[in-house]
Amino acid sequence: MILRSAPPYEFAALTDVGRVRPNNEDAVGVNEDIGVAILADGMGGYNAGEVASAMAVDYVSAHMLRILKELGPDYSPVELRIALDMCINGANRNILEAALASPQQLGMGTTLVVGVFQHDRLILGHVGDSRCYRLRDGALQQLTRDHSWLQEQLDAGLITAKQALNSEYGNLVTRALGVGASVQIEINEFPVEPQDLYILCSDGLTDMIDDADLAALAKAPAPLAEKAQRMIQLANAMGGRDNISVVLVQAAGEKRKPHQPGLMARLLRPH
Repeated sequence: MILRSAPPYEFAALTDVGRVRPNNEDAVGVNEDIGVAILADGMGGYNAGEVASAMAVDYVSAHMLRILKELGPDYSPVELRIALDMCINGANRNILEAALASPQQLGMGTTLVVGVFQHDRLILGHVGDSRCYRLRDGALQQLTRDHSWLQEQLDAGLITAKQALNSEYGNLVTRALGVGASVQIEINEFPVEPQDLYILCSDGLTDMIDDADLAALAKAPAPLAEKAQRMIQLANAMGGRDNISVVLVQAAGEKRKPHQPGLMARLLRPH
């Protein structure tokens, strides 16, 4: 067990098959002891997608735990980033080797988004179009940028946001685990403030729910597990065309109150 005190976070994870797909190729995982939240959205023929996503979640969870134990209580943000990179690369190799060893699993792969929450810091890694959002002071912000054909077209100014909504290439990812010997991982660091809410989700949620509805559900006064349930229920009500997965991470603590000038300062303020 890591010797540092447990991070002041609450976690809730939920996954659902949706209303159209015959099986669930999403996978989620949480390790509260080390502050790790993981979500993967698999792809591939037969049931290979669910194999790839489960392998990614299990590998990253187990190896992050092992590495952080070895590092001891005084690891740095740089060491966290290196550890996360090593774990995601290891998961990529593991999935690719399994795919090459089994004809039925050939071509399988998965997206991945991983959050490592340590005290007042988030180290966030992702590959593909599974996302992480942050709700802070009532405002929802997407922290990840999709590794997808659509996002590349948007970034290049070749299509508009409205055209992207109606594109038939909405699920075409440009990066995934298990499809090549190497994988390009995006890892970023974010400061965490008290009462921040982080939402890791698969595209089965974001394809069905727009940002306004997601923000409304995130802000609703409800227990964390109930918020996750409501998000999945709404995605299903809107059609549930894909598997739907959500991992919510709530930062504890009290928001700092804005500084109020003292009485003398208020009296001396020019009018």
